[in-house]
Amino acid sequence: MRLRLFVVTMAAGAVLAQGQVKSEPRPGVTPAAGRGGVRVIPPEPCVNQWTVPGACDIGRVDPHDLSGVWTRATGSGSLGNDVKMTPAGEAKFMANKPSFGPRMVPPALGNDPMGHCDPLGLVRNIILEVAGRSFEFAQMNDRVIQFFEWAHQYRTIWLDGRAFPKDPELRWNGYSVGKWEGNTFVVDTMGFDPRTWLDNLGHPHTENMRVQERYTRTDRNTLTMTFTITDPAYYPEPYVSGVKTLRLNPEKTEEDKIETFCVPSEEENFNQNIRNPAAGLPKK
Repeated sequence: MRLRLFVVTMAAGAVLAQGQVKSEPRPGVTPAAGRGGVRVIPPEPCVNQWTVPGACDIGRVDPHDLSGVWTRATGSGSLGNDVKMTPAGEAKFMANKPSFGPRMVPPALGNDPMGHCDPLGLVRNIILEVAGRSFEFAQMNDRVIQFFEWAHQYRTIWLDGRAFPKDPELRWNGYSVGKWEGNTFVVDTMGFDPRTWLDNLGHPHTENMRVQERYTRTDRNTLTMTFTITDPAYYPEPYVSGVKTLRLNPEKTEEDKIETFCVPSEEENFNQNIRNPAAGLPKK
């Protein structure tokens, strides 16, 4: 009887030991030395900035995915009042008469392209979005579409490795190509129509301007960006912006966006009946 009990006990112990040796920890289970073999340690609380709050196993976001509507958290509507310019750049700047800033004039006496519904151009679009509007990124395999809420404008950022055109036809938003450097989306643009202003203060640019933007998604709800302007004819050194911060706005879908087209006929009616009389100009 004792022999049978001894044999059964040894067999049970061998089975248990065998199970412990072959077992592997499950996700959230940490193997640790302890009496009796593997000891189960409770997993640490989920802390992951890419995760939907309260759900550690779903909703993870790839930092290379910039899709969504982004709205300003910090940023300015201009390049600033202390931008260094060449004599040619200064002369062009002084010829522009803005309705904002220290050189502001009544809009009817100014020459801001916005007052006639002309396209704003890439840099001013970027600054405007950071300063109060929103934009949306829509990603595809070979391109990213950036949709600007103001005036319902958009541009294409190519990701297929194409080179810039050698003799481009000038565009309001230029030609853009993008690439990833780690978790930063880098966009280079050239081929700009020089009629646009860079900001609401009237900073000018030439058709040879180059712009580089750098976007980094630092967590699920935060996107930071900077941009660099290189235009030696008007600016003796590259202009590098400060860091702009945008927040993901999951509630703002296509149906929620304000349809902010700039309609020339409506703008002209406003100018003739409100803007111009406010500056003492007669109605036509």
